[in-house]
Amino acid sequence: MKRKDKKCFTCTECGKSLGSKHCLQLHMRIHTGEKPYTCTECGKSFRQSSALKSHMLIHTGGKPYTCTQCGKSFRHLSNFKKHMLIHTGEKPFTCTQCGKSFSRSTHFNEHMMIHTGERPHTCDRCDKTFLRAADLKIHLRVHTKEKPYSCSECGKSFGRQSSLKDHQKIHTGVKEYVCCQCEKTFITAGLLKQHQKIHTGVREFVCFECQKTFIRAEYLKRHQMIHTGEKPYRCSHCDKSFRQSGTLNAHERIHTGEKPYTCDQCLKSYTRWSHLQKHMKIHTGEKQHT
Repeated sequence: MKRKDKKCFTCTECGKSLGSKHCLQLHMRIHTGEKPYTCTECGKSFRQSSALKSHMLIHTGGKPYTCTQCGKSFRHLSNFKKHMLIHTGEKPFTCTQCGKSFSRSTHFNEHMMIHTGERPHTCDRCDKTFLRAADLKIHLRVHTKEKPYSCSECGKSFGRQSSLKDHQKIHTGVKEYVCCQCEKTFITAGLLKQHQKIHTGVREFVCFECQKTFIRAEYLKRHQMIHTGEKPYRCSHCDKSFRQSGTLNAHERIHTGEKPYTCDQCLKSYTRWSHLQKHMKIHTGEKQHT
């Protein structure tokens, strides 16, 4: 370290200038890796005593900063200050490109990348890029198959917390999204948006091979397998392959003998839902089309 002037100390490692010798000494720990303050509860170490003090609140449960507007409490002053902007409505960070304003600098910086096209976080498995580190972390679960969020009702697991919340509505029966055209209700906003394309006639996904159009991207992807001949779902019993996972599941029941669809009238069971539906017409008297 070297003295730059009477009020400024400069780091010889990175050139950063600090206002005091003490601040420079603290800064140097970034380069040396020194972390002299250790938590007696979990063994985690910190460069500064203030960071250890803040960390200890996790173990004690202390949240000393309380919002007088809504009563919500926070461990850190910085998080408390960010929260207060919700009540004041203050958005001090404004985009010079489009005029949109933000309450947090992190949200503003992320927004600016939309204009610059910057996507700094890259997946080392498939080279897909992301604006946010959090989005990359979630994406990596596609490769690791990690599903940390489990439904307490049925045990089904999900890679995203939002997906779990949407799933749980199946159990509660909550369908808060209503179509203004036909009043049909949906569990998620995404499903409502997809449904509304039926009314608008929008079919934005186009097959470049035959010009056929689709409402959903997954429908287009499934259709394109007709042209490519791709059948990614292979039966583990007989080497037969299928374009759709649902078709594979139905096929594998031939090998396992599973018949999950049972008639509540005569208890006869079937491997496919469509076969049960056809059978039910015997009881209802509905004529089958030949």
